[in-house]
Amino acid sequence: MSIKHPSLIHKAINARFWRYSWILIVAFNLIACAGLSRDSIQDESGQVLSLDQLPAQEDLPKFSTETVRDGMPVGWHFYRIAPYKKNTVYRLESYQGKIVLSANSKTSASGLAIKLKPRQAQNLWLKWEWKAVVSMPEADNAERNLDDAPLRILVAFDGNKSKLALKEKMTFEMANLISGQEMPYATLMYIWSGKTPINTILDNAHTSRIKMIVVDSGWEGLGDWRKHERDLAADYKRAYGENAGEVIGIALLTDTDNTKSETRALYGDIELIRKSQK
Repeated sequence: MSIKHPSLIHKAINARFWRYSWILIVAFNLIACAGLSRDSIQDESGQVLSLDQLPAQEDLPKFSTETVRDGMPVGWHFYRIAPYKKNTVYRLESYQGKIVLSANSKTSASGLAIKLKPRQAQNLWLKWEWKAVVSMPEADNAERNLDDAPLRILVAFDGNKSKLALKEKMTFEMANLISGQEMPYATLMYIWSGKTPINTILDNAHTSRIKMIVVDSGWEGLGDWRKHERDLAADYKRAYGENAGEVIGIALLTDTDNTKSETRALYGDIELIRKSQK
């Protein structure tokens, strides 16, 4: 019987350790990006909830119908990116005659999420307006270590996970093991990017099941309201090369943790609109 050299055994153990460490890191970040960690979701009173405890909303509540106050808008739930990261401060405030959600981030990353009753993506459009107030010159969404943005809106989709590649299945299984929650089959993330051109689609650094779509770019329009309407089924098809499943959730995120910077941004109403097929 041959006996492997101790140094080779040591290298093999190290390789296996780092491989599984990488899986854990990926799984944790996947949970964070989706905002579905078991110990990170809270209701308006600060009570920790699991995903299964979240009430599914029929519609997206509008910020413009709220009253000015600190904390989360009705129907939305706080989620933490990681226990060691600082939280972005969200507040409903009166701005230019209407109630909007402000996000103030100082070397921080956390967001708000809402669970939706599943609905078909076909002919479903996402409509919103937002404004970047403070530039982030160092942010670069194409670079893993500089991937920050003043404004992001995420859309979670259901789907058949059994047909995913083995690597993605392992990531999903590990994420489920860590969080106790099923992860979304796929996510579209609309972002305001500092450097990446508009309409670029970027893969998340940790998983191909999160696609970032740049809808605003650069800082020339800083301080201007930007309005968007996106065909979710068409964007999904372009990003993933397949037909979209049901939409099951919406989240938003303002983050400056990678660039160690500060920013301020404003979110107007976010709406899901069913349009008749032309």
